[in-house]
Amino acid sequence: MAVLRVKFTKSQRDKLAQVLWLLNWVSVVTGIILFSLGLFLKVEINKRRELMAEREIHSVPNMLIAVGLIACIINFVGGKICYDCVDTNKFLRWKLVMLPYIICTFFFTLCVLVGALMCYSMHGELEESLALGLSDAMRYYKDTDTPGRCFLKRTIDLLQIQFQCCGNKGHRDWFQIQWISNRYLDMSKQEVLDRLRSNVEGKYLMDGVPFSCCNVNSPRHCIQYQLTNNSAHFNYDYKTEDLNLWKRGCHQALVEYYTNIMHSIGLTVLLIWLFELSVLTGVRYLQTALENVLRQGDPESESDGWLLENSFVETARSNFNIIKNLGKCNQVDTTVNGDPNIDKPCTAHYGPDNVPPKQTPMAS
Repeated sequence: MAVLRVKFTKSQRDKLAQVLWLLNWVSVVTGIILFSLGLFLKVEINKRRELMAEREIHSVPNMLIAVGLIACIINFVGGKICYDCVDTNKFLRWKLVMLPYIICTFFFTLCVLVGALMCYSMHGELEESLALGLSDAMRYYKDTDTPGRCFLKRTIDLLQIQFQCCGNKGHRDWFQIQWISNRYLDMSKQEVLDRLRSNVEGKYLMDGVPFSCCNVNSPRHCIQYQLTNNSAHFNYDYKTEDLNLWKRGCHQALVEYYTNIMHSIGLTVLLIWLFELSVLTGVRYLQTALENVLRQGDPESESDGWLLENSFVETARSNFNIIKNLGKCNQVDTTVNGDPNIDKPCTAHYGPDNVPPKQTPMAS
């Protein structure tokens, strides 16, 4: 029994073909949107690639770009097919192409769905990539004279100002690394030497943060050095004072920023998938309805259209049997000893007349 059978008149088939022609051109626009979204996401990731570790985070934008290009091609062809399907005679040239086209479009819509799901499943990889990338960038903050790292100080300062954040997880991350270059340390001072000797790695560690961590909305001047020393500042308590620094870590800020982008893109791609699925459903109805018209031989008659000619279970069983029997087509039936010719009778050739010679009795 056919699944979701619908009866179409001649005028309904023509209207369906015209509507699908228009929707396929709309789908070309949605393909351009997919391509643009993938390109936008790729640009946003590349803007801060210095702050990200090497992870498979480019797979999502690459997927969207590829799907967008394929969508433009598939829907352009679909528009041409649906335009010709208004005329039953023109449908004949597409009759053998439509079913493979529908199958390819079905797998394409699955790729669109996968792209939408990837936008929501990228959160873990993004968090890990940013955590490692930010840690490395902060560690190289002081290397303003090192080729390949001299830009990281400016990158991190702009990041902390733009996203109103400080450090990786928080401002205390700066206490654990040396973020001032030895070039700007006065080695003649005993205080500097004591700090360098205070840890095994010989780093100049202090309870201070870069200027870009300062909260510009705070009424008090920026306190960025000796943050844990209450006596170093007037009317100041490190444990209870609302510090005039950005409270949020840059890891959280960037994760929220990219997560919002990914979720917005994922929702858009999901809506496009539903639209593409509806167009594919309409094309399937048009194909089956026109094929039934050809079987009836009357272009003006009514015809049935459906999604599946048999039930889901029967279709799945039929396809499974086809796949199962693919490997048996070229198999040769053999017996136990593996000789395929053991049960075949020998055929002797007795000349052009194929008449066996008479046996001559032997003399006793």
